[in-house]
Amino acid sequence: MGLIPHLRIQIPGLRMLLLQAVLLLLVLSSHAQETTTEKSEVLFPLPKGVCAGWMAGIPGHPGHNGTPGRDGRDGAPGEKGEKGDAGFVGPKGEIGVPGFEGPRGFPGDQGRKGEPGENAYVYRSAFSVGLDARVTVPNVPIRFTKIFYNEQNHYDSTTGKFHCNIPGLYYFSYHITVYLKDVKVSLYKKDKAVLFTFDQYQDKDVDQASGSVLLHLGLGDQVWLQVYGDGEHNGLYADNVNDSTFTGFLLYHDTN
Repeated sequence: MGLIPHLRIQIPGLRMLLLQAVLLLLVLSSHAQETTTEKSEVLFPLPKGVCAGWMAGIPGHPGHNGTPGRDGRDGAPGEKGEKGDAGFVGPKGEIGVPGFEGPRGFPGDQGRKGEPGENAYVYRSAFSVGLDARVTVPNVPIRFTKIFYNEQNHYDSTTGKFHCNIPGLYYFSYHITVYLKDVKVSLYKKDKAVLFTFDQYQDKDVDQASGSVLLHLGLGDQVWLQVYGDGEHNGLYADNVNDSTFTGFLLYHDTN
């Protein structure tokens, strides 16, 4: 009976010692595990206020991803690659703007002399005639009998008419001395008057009248001068110091 109170007093102390021993074993066991993994894991310091001998807590959740780092430096250029295959031909482009005119080139070498050509035939038809005396007969062809030029004989001095032997364009002109009476003269082609000239005589004076025209003539056409009207208008005159002339010549012949 005397020992029981003593045991009751010692049991609470024993319990405390056992509890401390168990806790110490747990701490040592946890420390041994941390020692074996300290090379592969990072140990975070214990929060302030936690007992050094306290048991480790449950591992936390993984943290969030960090912000992206800065771009690295450019790498060294790589080796030149092989030439690729030729691509397809593209569509034809639009015509460009014409360029500026280039500089003038040097003269070329002189070419060879050509072959001689055929001799060109020259068409000639001309006459120039004048009066020998005063005209007194009206309304008939005036006969110019003073011949200045009539090499082709296309003017007939017996009739006073020019005969066309070469079809083409002709020029005709006349220059008339007027004396004692008025003059009315006309140029005829194929029995039709195509040009008229009138000159009024001035008393005691010698006057002049003239006319000219271009006419196209066909083969066989005739051209002449004659006084028209009555005998009061035939003042054509010629002497050794005054002439009345009639002239005509071919300008160019028809090519057809």
